[in-house]
Amino acid sequence: MKVLPRNVDFLEVEKKWLKLWQEWEVYKYDWGDSEKPKFSVDTPPPYPSGDFHMGNVLNWTYFDIVARYKRMKGFNVHFPQGWDCHGLPTEVAVEKSYKIRRSDVPPDKFRKLCEEWIEQYINLMKNAVIRLGCSVDWSLEYRTMDPEYMRKIQLSFLLLYEKGMIYKSEHPINWCPRCETAIADAEVDHTSCTGSLYTISFGLEDGGEIPIATSRPEYIPACVAVGVNPGDERYKNLIGGNSVVPITGKIVPIIADDAVDPAFGTGIMMICTYGDKADVQAVAKYGLPTVKLVDEKGRITGGAGRYAGLTVEDARKNIVSDLKELGLLKSVESLEQEIGVCWRCDTPIEIISTEQWFMRTKVLTDEIEKVSKEIKWYPDWMKYRLIDWAKSLDWDWVLSRQRVFATPIPVWYCKKCGALRLAKPEELPVDPRTMKPRGVCAECGSSDFKPETSVLDTWFDSSLTCAIHAGWPDREDWMDLFPASIHPSGQDIIRTWAYYLMVRHLALFGRTAYNSVLINGMVLGTDGRKMSKSLGNYVTSREVFDKFGADAARQWAAAGGNTGFDVPFRWSDVEFGWRFMRKLWNACSFASVHLQDFNPESEFKLSILDQWILSMLERVVKSTGDALEECQFMNALETVRNFFWHIFCDHYIEAIKYRLYTNDESKRAAQWTLYYSIKKILQLLAPVMPNLTEEIYQYIYSNGERDSIHISRWPETNTSLINPEAEEAGDIIVSVIREVRKQKNRKGIPLNAEMERVSIYYKEDSELSALKLGLKDISTTLKIKHVELVKGSGGEFTVEEHPSISFYIS
Repeated sequence: MKVLPRNVDFLEVEKKWLKLWQEWEVYKYDWGDSEKPKFSVDTPPPYPSGDFHMGNVLNWTYFDIVARYKRMKGFNVHFPQGWDCHGLPTEVAVEKSYKIRRSDVPPDKFRKLCEEWIEQYINLMKNAVIRLGCSVDWSLEYRTMDPEYMRKIQLSFLLLYEKGMIYKSEHPINWCPRCETAIADAEVDHTSCTGSLYTISFGLEDGGEIPIATSRPEYIPACVAVGVNPGDERYKNLIGGNSVVPITGKIVPIIADDAVDPAFGTGIMMICTYGDKADVQAVAKYGLPTVKLVDEKGRITGGAGRYAGLTVEDARKNIVSDLKELGLLKSVESLEQEIGVCWRCDTPIEIISTEQWFMRTKVLTDEIEKVSKEIKWYPDWMKYRLIDWAKSLDWDWVLSRQRVFATPIPVWYCKKCGALRLAKPEELPVDPRTMKPRGVCAECGSSDFKPETSVLDTWFDSSLTCAIHAGWPDREDWMDLFPASIHPSGQDIIRTWAYYLMVRHLALFGRTAYNSVLINGMVLGTDGRKMSKSLGNYVTSREVFDKFGADAARQWAAAGGNTGFDVPFRWSDVEFGWRFMRKLWNACSFASVHLQDFNPESEFKLSILDQWILSMLERVVKSTGDALEECQFMNALETVRNFFWHIFCDHYIEAIKYRLYTNDESKRAAQWTLYYSIKKILQLLAPVMPNLTEEIYQYIYSNGERDSIHISRWPETNTSLINPEAEEAGDIIVSVIREVRKQKNRKGIPLNAEMERVSIYYKEDSELSALKLGLKDISTTLKIKHVELVKGSGGEFTVEEHPSISFYIS
């Protein structure tokens, strides 16, 4: 046992332990340990965007607390870390960085640029994760762009295709004209804006006209029908007739459609291909023809006559102008609307019909709802985010993307007969764009193939982590770690990560991907809005780490709000964490000085205050463990911090200091209580404050090298020390000490000055019993020569927590 120095540099402590933990392999998963229960964290492989922002700090702190707690509970914790490299975000970032479009350079060169760009940001994020103190087993690190990882993804594609869960078909899909690729519903963000509602005259085949209001007049050349609600008395007589489309003169049917809202616009809907999802549903429901109006670059096609080649925006302007000139534009009104935009570049999406690869996900919706209700959610109500999302989807998951930097789809096509040639498992990983298949076409014997040039959605990469982390498909024992014990996720990516993990593993293995889901909220800036660079309320983790250290930042994350709810970032909260660290160090430093001659084998008898603090401590141990079991990090941390600062330090240590300067049995009891209590307190704080608790543990409790607090056993509640009578008596004693000290200060008497006499008045015998037990603590701590205990009333001052007790200072 060593004495803690009075001064400490928390940042230096942090550096020291980040290095030693790796050398000691404290967090390494033991594949050969069959005795310990296993706990697997499905660590999301993040997209390395550069800054490790405070939202990342919140997310990683949450699941690192869980990993550390479970490790101390005796679990063999599997805690990997990967990096989600592929996909649209990386390509867009490279295009912006080099001021190019992907089509400007050869595909292999563009991929190389993407790999170089992502690698530099992986290094930045990895260093930030390490500095945060995350207990990751870095021997399990991976990148989704690694060939070995892509092999597993392509194998899952082949297996799902064999199961009939993957298919290729032409279907309307979301399309980003700027990125020139299909995107899934989960990748469509929605933004509110002010647009226009145009009321236009459509003709009737037998004469007359009808008014139709639309926000997308540019789709008039693709109008294939007019819809009327059959319950709308104004227009139901039109059903079965035909309408003449303005400008084009095309004749289209007027159909009955319950989906038409009579209250919107004029109550008549133009059905076109495809202005929105309502059009998609109507075309499919009524078997209407399709007109491809917009191409993959966001330009109007030749089917629109003289508007061909225009952008969607320019086509709208020209068509509106022509309608006005023809006298067919009746009115233009302002319209508050919500439009879909690409999640990565914010370009308004279009719905176009193209041939794409899909995974059958809608057939799994009922199973998703069932499983979501069976697994554990923190907090519980977040499961409905996943269930509601699954139920809201209109079509299957579109897997293919028309990009470069992604996992290739392992498919070729016979040039002669068009037959599909799937890669074989032993051939993986393959890139059909640069590799030719072995052998000949099984259908016609031709050896001439063309490659599938589309690639897989990046979520197809990252939605298999639960199985891959466990060792699939190479380890025979991979089911020992599957499903994952816990999947951490932000509330904003439940619809992507949590959803895609669920459907992918259900389809492949018929089992849930994870047994529980831990949800974190968003981080709010000091102005109360979501933290964002564009809003000017953004704080990087490096700023926080450099000023107050990782342990203080982790305290902010743990205590910032209830699990699953948004957490405001306040510098004052981080600073409070730093001040608590200072309080913890100073108190433990004081204790270490007075424990140098401590002999745990010596005999002693616990005083009433020893019994009081120990009973309170055991309740804290139970409350903290219960809170962590439910991932209630705020409750867990605040329980320990409040106990340590305001009860253990402010009351217990102050009341027993005098005993530490004696050489009798009372000193040995106080030493034992300090030694026992501080160890448990450090262990309770260790999952949140790994660096400082380790440093103090090494000074006072370590048995030698590699004896880390983080592999010590989590403290169990010692019920034999819970003593309600001692708690009641101790509470009376410390309340009296606090109130007398307060009045002593108000009277201008120095706290270290002696007082001649204090008379304490009580009414109940139980109060007398407690006061007698604490008489020496009261008189010595407060430096009172004579303490008089008097039954009845008469005191000048009342003890706030015990109004039947009062006192008089003379």
